[in-house]
Amino acid sequence: MKFVLLPLLAVATLAAQSLESGDDPNVNSRYTIESISFVDAHPYKLSPSALEEMRALIGARLNTEALNRLVGRIRGELQAHDVKFRLARGGDPDSVKVLLEVDKGKGDMDLSIPQFAYNSKLGWTGIGEGSVNIGANALTLGLRSDGDTLIERFTGIKARYDRTAVRSKRVRLSFEFDAYHEQYNQATLLALDTTTSSSLGAGAYRSRLNFEPSATFVVLNPLTLTVGLSFEQLQPELTAARSESANAVINTLRYHSHWRESDATKMELDAGYSLRAATRLLSSDLGYTRHQGNARYDYLHDHQSIEVTVVFGAIYGRAPLFERFVLGDSTMLRGWNKFDLDPLGGNRLAYGSVTYGYHIMRVFYDTGAVWDQGKTPERKQSAGIGVSGGLGVLQRGAFLLALAFPLREGRVDPVLIAGMNF
Repeated sequence: MKFVLLPLLAVATLAAQSLESGDDPNVNSRYTIESISFVDAHPYKLSPSALEEMRALIGARLNTEALNRLVGRIRGELQAHDVKFRLARGGDPDSVKVLLEVDKGKGDMDLSIPQFAYNSKLGWTGIGEGSVNIGANALTLGLRSDGDTLIERFTGIKARYDRTAVRSKRVRLSFEFDAYHEQYNQATLLALDTTTSSSLGAGAYRSRLNFEPSATFVVLNPLTLTVGLSFEQLQPELTAARSESANAVINTLRYHSHWRESDATKMELDAGYSLRAATRLLSSDLGYTRHQGNARYDYLHDHQSIEVTVVFGAIYGRAPLFERFVLGDSTMLRGWNKFDLDPLGGNRLAYGSVTYGYHIMRVFYDTGAVWDQGKTPERKQSAGIGVSGGLGVLQRGAFLLALAFPLREGRVDPVLIAGMNF
C-alpha cells in the first residue's frame, strides 16, 4: 500500500510546492495528464474554445502554469466564486488526473445565448437561456425563436429540470417542457393545400406543447444512453378542430471521444443514433417511427483542420411537420433554400459535408438529398468560404461568417450566414 501511494504523494507534494513557492512551475513535467474532469460531474457549459484548451492539455506534460490559465478561464466563463484543481494518481506511475473543483457560492446562476444566427434567405434565429444550479439540481428557462431548424418557424419557451448524480455519477434525470407557436412560409401552406402524401400527419398546427421526462445513463464512458417519453400536443389552425397528439418513446445513443497523437495532432469523434416511436400504446393519434444517425470527425494538426460530417434519417408512418427532415438551412446543405428543395420536408435524408480550415479561414463542401419514400432523390451540392473562431473577450462560443453558393446551372445566388455558437 505504501508503494502505491508514493507516486500520488510525490505529485501532490511537488504540485503544492510549485504553486506556493512560485519556483519553476514545470518541476512536475515528467508526469503526463491522463484526464481532466470536474469533481461534481456537473455538465457545465463551456465555450468551444475553452473545451479545446482543456483537450489540448490532455496527453501533454503536466504544466501548472497552463492549468492555472485554464482554471482562470473557466472561473470567468462560469462566473464562479473560485475554481481550483487538484491532482490524483493516473493509470500508470507517470500519469496524473486533473480534478477541477468549482465553487459557485450559495447558488449558480448563469445567463447565456446558446445560439444566434442570421441567414439571408431564412432570417434570424435566437436562443437565450437563464439557469440556476444548486448542488445536483439544475433549472433552465429559455426563450427561442427559430426559423432555421424545422420547416416552420417556432417561437416560445423551454423549461428544463435536471437532477445530476442520482445515486451515482452515471445517472442523470431530466424533465423538459416546451410551448411553441408556429408560423409557416407561404410555400409550405401552398404545398399543404395540394399535397396527397400519405406520409404526412397533422397538417398545419398553430401551437405545440411538449412534456418530456428522460433519464441519461453512462453505459461505458464515453458512451451514453438517453431513454424517455415525449408527449406532444398539436393545436390545429382552426380552433374548432380537434387537437392531435404525437406521443413517443425516445432513445438516443451517443459516443463522444477525443484523443491525440502528439502535441500538434488532435482528433475528435462525435456520433449518435436517435429513435422516436409514436405509438397507440401512449394514446398517440399519430403513429410513426423516426430514425436518425449522425457522425462528425475532426482532425487538427497545427493550424490546419479537417471536419467530416455525415447525417442520415428515415421516417416510417404518418409524422407531423416538426419531425420531418430538412436540408438547405444554416448548418446543412448551406447555400440552398429549404423551401425550394421541399417546402414540406421529407421522410428520407442523406447528407455529407467536408470542411477544411486554416487558422480562422474555412472552406466547405456540402452534398445531400431530402425526399419522400417512393420518389427518386435529387442530390444537391453547395460550397462556401468563411471565417470562424472564438469570440475574443466573450469566449462564449464560436462565431461564423460565411458565403455559401448552391452549385447549379444558371445564376449565382449566394447566401450570407452569420452567427455564433454553431
